[in-house]
Amino acid sequence: MQIFKNPNYDFVKYRWHAIGLSLAVLLAGAVAIWQNGLPLGVEFSGGTIVILQFEQQPPAIEDVRRAIDPVVVGGGEGAVVQRYGAAEQRELMIRVPYVGAESGTQLSEAADAIRDAVAKANLGAFEVAGTEIVGPVVGEDLTRKGISATTLALLGILLYITFRFQFSFAVGAIVATLHDLAVMATFLAFFRYDLTLNVIAALLTIVGYSVNDTVVIFDRVRENLRGMRRDDIRTIINVAVNQTLGRTVITAGTSFLAVLALFLFGGEVLKGFAFTMLVGIISGTYSTVFIAAAIVSFWRKKPARAAAAAQTPQPVRPGPTARVRTKPSRKARTS
Repeated sequence: MQIFKNPNYDFVKYRWHAIGLSLAVLLAGAVAIWQNGLPLGVEFSGGTIVILQFEQQPPAIEDVRRAIDPVVVGGGEGAVVQRYGAAEQRELMIRVPYVGAESGTQLSEAADAIRDAVAKANLGAFEVAGTEIVGPVVGEDLTRKGISATTLALLGILLYITFRFQFSFAVGAIVATLHDLAVMATFLAFFRYDLTLNVIAALLTIVGYSVNDTVVIFDRVRENLRGMRRDDIRTIINVAVNQTLGRTVITAGTSFLAVLALFLFGGEVLKGFAFTMLVGIISGTYSTVFIAAAIVSFWRKKPARAAAAAQTPQPVRPGPTARVRTKPSRKARTS
């Protein structure tokens, strides 16, 4: 399927514009995270989540908060009450942090206390649709494992691309991957999606997706380096990106549509996962074309023909003082 007919766009020309845009987004994200923090799911922060489904319209959030304040540690400080799922499901999510040591049946006491407090407040008939309880020890363990998984993934990418291509290519891929992770964290902070295990899975998925896209372009750059030795690295990168542009658009477009359907119809549980994937697909495609390619162009400023000439052995030629004596032929002496 041919989308573009002989594309010839100068992507490298806009590398500084792209870097400026990325820095602006990341700076805004850093400010948002510094002011409000990165929202952590119950898996990492510990606590209790209770989902209540009402037979009729759910009560006002303020009434529910007043009902649970007496039974929540700290007088309701840190408790979150919000709508959950689609409006026709009539559900509320109540989340309270866990404070204290993790032992015995204490982890389930908060859920029971919340259910009883809402029932005594006569806010309407309901049933418990779901409960999630994570203690602080488990939360810390999951945090360590999430950080370790992300770090090992980045290290593996660096080693793989270094051995398959060159170190400059590996640096470009790692910078682009870190850029994608930072952009996704920024949008999670903007739209207040919790960092859960589902979101961690989406982050690692996007890491692989972005690197795969980057490898495709870098492989084309490596092939062009052999056949375009008289051209500089900017021209070679532009040709490589244009050669793979149709494949990039098709892959990113189909993936985006599939994840968009998951975001719209997958339910509240998968909302954070799908949102992270949507942002990651856009950011991964953008960083492959602009960020990774820009890093390689900065790193390899020497023209390709100079690099090729440096690697090609030159024939040994006699110096200006060298003289070659030849014996004249018989015919020449006779004449």
